Amino acid sequence: MAIEAVIWDFGGVFTSSPFEAFNRYEEERGLPRDLIRRVNATNPDHNAWALFERNEIDAARFDALFLEEATALGHPVRGADVLPLLSGRLRPRMVAALKACKAAGFKVGCITNNVASEHSPGQAEGQRMAGAMAQVMPLFDSIIESSKAGVRKPDPRIYQMMCELLAVEPAACVYLDDLGINCKPAAQLGMKAIKVVDVDQTLAELSAATGLTFSAEEDA
Repeated sequence: MAIEAVIWDFGGVFTSSPFEAFNRYEEERGLPRDLIRRVNATNPDHNAWALFERNEIDAARFDALFLEEATALGHPVRGADVLPLLSGRLRPRMVAALKACKAAGFKVGCITNNVASEHSPGQAEGQRMAGAMAQVMPLFDSIIESSKAGVRKPDPRIYQMMCELLAVEPAACVYLDDLGINCKPAAQLGMKAIKVVDVDQTLAELSAATGLTFSAEEDA
């Protein structure tokens, strides 16, 4: 089936990965590498992160629950310390690729697992993330945010919801995400899934899938 739509994750795709910020935080504080990822991977459907991304708890409750979960793994870390690490540097070539896809007539959508507090006023990191999102989000035909939809990746329903919004079959879609666990259900539904490892690799695979040519210039 011919490709009709390109569906994108946001963080780690249009911005540098928050995992880089997690590792810097851990290194600065003498914590085990990938501790924060390990906390988030423990009981992944019902832990603090999952509840927060589905907007089932507020920031204060997330702060407390994340601290409990991290402490259970031997290293107390507050959730409030983790949230500012979500911001990343915008990747201009990825934004340009999105614009190129749209200009070529592909439908474009965004599925993002997010938390409501990313846009909290008065927090510099949140404002930077909001600034990056403000540049990119208006370009999409449809957007699904986990904190508003009450469902999060990798739940297959969220991909099916996007297909309904764009009026396309899964087999007519390309899906990009920096997490393999989120690419897997997309592929199982019939989408062409691209795991975002770096910008060059991603744009090469997206070019092969869409027939478009993307800029080879380095991001600033």
